[in-house]
Parts: sequence; C-alpha cells; structure tokens
Amino acid sequence: MYKRLCLLLLIPLWFTSFSIKGDKYICRNGKVTFFSYATSENIKAENDQVLSLFEPETKKIAVSILMRAFQFEKSLMQEHFNDSYIESDIYPKATFEGVVLNFDKDLSGTQTKIINGDFTLRGISKPIKIKADITKKSNTYEIIGETELNVKDYKIKVPQILANRIAQTVKISFNFKYNHYEK
Repeated sequence: MYKRLCLLLLIPLWFTSFSIKGDKYICRNGKVTFFSYATSENIKAENDQVLSLFEPETKKIAVSILMRAFQFEKSLMQEHFNDSYIESDIYPKATFEGVVLNFDKDLSGTQTKIINGDFTLRGISKPIKIKADITKKSNTYEIIGETELNVKDYKIKVPQILANRIAQTVKISFNFKYNHYEK
C-alpha cells in the first residue's frame, strides 16, 4: 500500500520536473536510513519503501519518502517522530529533486558524483549537495550515498529538556536500485 501511495504522490512530480527526453529508471523500494546521536540512546530508523525516479539523459533524480514508513526499534520513538517532531499527519512525505553533476550516462561501472538539489521536509525546502556513488550495470543503475541535515533548518521542535542530549545534525544514508521504467 505504501508503495502505491508513494507512486501516486510522486507521479505529478515526475511529469512536472522531468522532461520527456531519454529513458527513465524507477526504484520502488529504495532504502533510506537516518541516524542521530543522543547521549541517552541513539536514534535510528529505516524506511525501505522509498520511491525514486532517475533520468540519465537529463541527469535528474526525484525521491519521495513517506514519513510514516520509517521503522524504529522502539514504538515510542516512532510515535514521537511522527506525532511530535515530523508531524506526519500534516507533512506526510519528504521529497528531493536534484541533478547529478558531470554524470556520463554512457560509462559503465561506478562514478562518484555530487548531486545538487532541494530537499523538502515539513514543507521547508533547502538546497543540499550529496556525494553519491552511481553504478551502471547493463540496463540498471544503483545510487548509494549519504548526507547530513541540520534539525533547525527544518524547524523540527526538540523539547528544551532534550535539546542538549540530541544531536543537531542527522546523518541520512540511502540506497536506490533502479530498473528501466516501462509504461
């Protein structure tokens, strides 16, 4: 169900920001993990229901992340994440739209590249740069990378009592395996 909803939420993004040029690739079950250091207990969650689209010709990439699909080790952490910090009922998804710099679609193997784009979380868009490894094998692509986000940039409210115990940056890791998109 999450995959279908992700696809429905991303289709308008696909048609408005992607041109009609060239082949398109889709990843329906991408993985995004975030980690935040905390003095009492580290915070880690995984989401393996992330939808991403990649167009090698134009070097564009789009990602849609349903926030409620993040799984935590403890259900209370998941509840606080969705209800208090991210407000998933109001902001159900995060998105990324970007372009891979100096990408050569004709090269097989792995290329380490920078992806410039805008990450939107809680309705707030910020430009970010991501270092990623892009691997082309026959008719598939895999993009693996990580970045850090500042909690304050997205107006995530951390209670004062916890502010000194939770890191102000969150490490985001991702792994997207793309197959050729067939209509």
